[in-house]
Amino acid sequence: MDFEIIVIGGGHAGAEAASSAARMGARVLLVTSALETIGQMSCNPAIGGVAKGTVVREVDALGGVMGRAADRATIQFRMLNRSKGPAVWSPRAQCDRGLYRRAVRSLLEEQPSLHMIQGTVSRLMIRGNRVVGIETHDGRSFSAGSVILTAGTFLRGRIHMGTDTQIPAGRAGDPAVVEIALQMEALGLAVDRFKTGTPPRIDGRSVDYSVLERQDGESPDYRFSQFVRVERPPQLPCWITWAGPEVKEIIQEQIHKSALYGGAIAGRGPRYCPSIEDKIVKFPNAERHQIFLEPEGLETSELYVNGLSTSLPVDVQIDFLHAVPGLENARLTRAGYAIEYDYYPPQQLTPWLEVKALEGLFFAGQINGTTGYEEAAGQGIAAGINAVRRQRGEEPVILGRDAGYIGVLIDDLVTRGVDEPYRLFTSRSEYRLLLRQDNALKRLGPLAAELGVLSSDEKKILEDRMRREEEIVAASDAATVTPADINPYLASAGQAPVSERQKIKDLVKRPGLELRELFRRSDRSLPEAGDDLWTSVEVELKYAGYLVREKQAAEKLAEMAGFQLPADLPYQGMKTLSTEARQKLDRVRPRSLAQAGRIPGVSPSDLHNLVLVVMRRKHQAA
Repeated sequence: MDFEIIVIGGGHAGAEAASSAARMGARVLLVTSALETIGQMSCNPAIGGVAKGTVVREVDALGGVMGRAADRATIQFRMLNRSKGPAVWSPRAQCDRGLYRRAVRSLLEEQPSLHMIQGTVSRLMIRGNRVVGIETHDGRSFSAGSVILTAGTFLRGRIHMGTDTQIPAGRAGDPAVVEIALQMEALGLAVDRFKTGTPPRIDGRSVDYSVLERQDGESPDYRFSQFVRVERPPQLPCWITWAGPEVKEIIQEQIHKSALYGGAIAGRGPRYCPSIEDKIVKFPNAERHQIFLEPEGLETSELYVNGLSTSLPVDVQIDFLHAVPGLENARLTRAGYAIEYDYYPPQQLTPWLEVKALEGLFFAGQINGTTGYEEAAGQGIAAGINAVRRQRGEEPVILGRDAGYIGVLIDDLVTRGVDEPYRLFTSRSEYRLLLRQDNALKRLGPLAAELGVLSSDEKKILEDRMRREEEIVAASDAATVTPADINPYLASAGQAPVSERQKIKDLVKRPGLELRELFRRSDRSLPEAGDDLWTSVEVELKYAGYLVREKQAAEKLAEMAGFQLPADLPYQGMKTLSTEARQKLDRVRPRSLAQAGRIPGVSPSDLHNLVLVVMRRKHQAA
């Protein structure tokens, strides 16, 4: 055998899959059409955002590369939703595209058992119902125990600019992949089409900044990675403008030329990242739509025009760009476009992302119907870990919905499927307060250490973090403040005074009070810890009651998850279940009662009857 694991594709899913497998000591081959594009940010130059930022921290807690690369490339940072509760705080980093891409490759090259080659895979080698390797266009073949396919938008990808311009491509400048797509279809896998898009880019030197709103970054001390702290590059501002009535008029007049509305595209696009045509058509009463001008990097003046994704012809793009305040004389550097591509409905996958019909083949990323760098990375790291464990005869790792947003993402995909490109939101989780960005290392670090994806130094960092957190919690229980020391602070925060000595752990539950400030006024010295750890402990203490209730709910879910469903259940013959339930259960083949309960169309009565059938089978087999 040449390799234990082969990863096809060097995007965000492929990078994490290859890195995690190599960190576990596997001999890994990453094959990509161009080594220079490993870690390429094909769309917006940003990492993180609502729920996505938490995924980046979870990937980092599992030893991944995305957070580390983002820290090396961050040219502006913001914590979104700061005015809301900590359950939805969302870190987001504007990145230098070149720095990010180079950082990913550098981090991958730190893994001695990871080999990277440039080439295009022409077909999978299959023996029986198992994948055993790959062949490339240049005549090479490589064997492997498992193959992870992370093809992104490349499978029969087609770029659209208007109704007349169609270019076979995986993204601008890169050819589409056809052979594997045809092979997958011939194997009988269900396949469908989605679309996504990207906006035009412009020369920042041609922008009138005097009429734009400047947006600077914040939180200079924040880092995504909890294992490595690097210096940030110089920081740059973003700029805000609007697409108003003039843009609306141009698009309404030219809408028939849009690939999306002119009938050239059949695939469904992402609901939460609509094109400017979608915005104008679906929100006709909106007076204007916000646009962010985001820097592409430190060594270029090029700007990404976030909010103007389009499939209109280039001449129309130039017209509506010039109708945007500040962009009247803007020079187009790259045209926006829509891209349509193959994806495989993810109910064909196991909860560890292995294709049910073909042993040893794993899918991760947009191939599973998702959208976004972070969703791809989360799937990639799960696929990499599980490909190694399956290859070694070990049980796969399945993150629960209460363990991480990665678990929510994968469970949603394999259980519920997708009817539009899937994007993570905090609202998709039942346990938002448990799954915060600040406690990702606490939640997933011990698992990472157990799986062997952390180095010895990283394990020490994890142990130190856990120890310091315990020390602060214990100190909060022991430390007290006198009325004389604390009442001025309470008054400044609009809180009622106290008349006797109070414990810090009780006072911190009051709104507006900060844990560190309470310690400064207490009879204990301030424990040594970074901002991130202080934030995490403060949230745990403030919301202790709510956290207990969420943990109790998670325990109930775990009880349902503990009720295992045999893989060979004859669902179609279970007449006590509804027809819809029989069909959907037979297609998904859930591993537990909890997973069965999340399948749309499976009712509580179906679950009750399913339990009776399983118990009867167990009794008969005894």
